[in-house]
Amino acid sequence: MVFLAEALVQFYQTALHTELVKKLPRPVEAVMNTPSHHRVHHTTNSKYIDKNYAGIFIIWDKMFGTFAEEDEKVRFGVYPRINSVNPVKVFFHGFVKLGSQIWNAPSWSYRFKLLVKPPIWALEQEQKAKAEMASKQPA
Repeated sequence: MVFLAEALVQFYQTALHTELVKKLPRPVEAVMNTPSHHRVHHTTNSKYIDKNYAGIFIIWDKMFGTFAEEDEKVRFGVYPRINSVNPVKVFFHGFVKLGSQIWNAPSWSYRFKLLVKPPIWALEQEQKAKAEMASKQPA
């Protein structure tokens, strides 16, 4: 049953990866993850970062505050950009980066936060640290 359920989810996920389907009828868009919702998940538009994680039902994103409606042209990719089209590098890039962040983290508390906070949190922390370092530099 588990493998059957996983196969169904993967089939559904594959169907979501299209630009041919724009919007589906409102009742479907309200409950189900649709190609429009899923495009948002794959964009680098700042308003869409860390949005629309749903596999099949978009209601979970609506409940947890991670839903965004597609209302502007999407720019596909990941943020920050990966300068490679090698599928192995692209697949493992996130794991390698997270491992490096955990290894170099200043405290166990920070390490824990890397695992439970959204990815944008780590980027914000890096930006704050850079700003603090720049402010401490002698002019």
